[in-house]
Amino acid sequence: MDKKLVNAKMKRVLWVDLEMTGLDPNLDRILEVAAIVTDWDFKEIATYEGVVKVGPSLVEKRMKSGPSAAFWETIPSTRDALIEQNMKDGKSGRTIENELLKFVSKHFDAGVPVLLAGNSIHMDRQFIANQWPRLNALLHYRMLDVSAWKVVFEGRFNKKFSKPEDHRALGDIRGSIEELKYYLKRIK
Repeated sequence: MDKKLVNAKMKRVLWVDLEMTGLDPNLDRILEVAAIVTDWDFKEIATYEGVVKVGPSLVEKRMKSGPSAAFWETIPSTRDALIEQNMKDGKSGRTIENELLKFVSKHFDAGVPVLLAGNSIHMDRQFIANQWPRLNALLHYRMLDVSAWKVVFEGRFNKKFSKPEDHRALGDIRGSIEELKYYLKRIK
């Protein structure tokens, strides 16, 4: 592989978190997205936040009476804030994808696959693949999944990071970055 491409690929990481109506990538929809570009010291370079407009009947069906309703009942203030935000500030999924494409093109080298990072990022990636295929096409097949570190450190070393779970995209990314830093500090 071209040395320039390898070096370019390693400069930055794209952290993403999505808040969705539920966890079924075929039936649920993205409500909120945040992205943070970091270097490999995990210093923030840029951030992006977007709200996706989802029809109220789908939101009602999936968040208040569907399979995810029990989860959302445990955090009703977050659920209600996401629903209100969706109604007031939501943009079409295509518009949000265009904004994300512009964000990625500004902060990553063209033609080099972008490394996607986050907590349980495989789930977010399924939603990205289903709803934002042009963004998905820019992403590397490898991902940096903090939840894999969590499994190893809890299972093997009995070390646990207490991350606040506010279920808001930007805060969740920052928590994931702090969690990965916590694990990396324990490597000798």
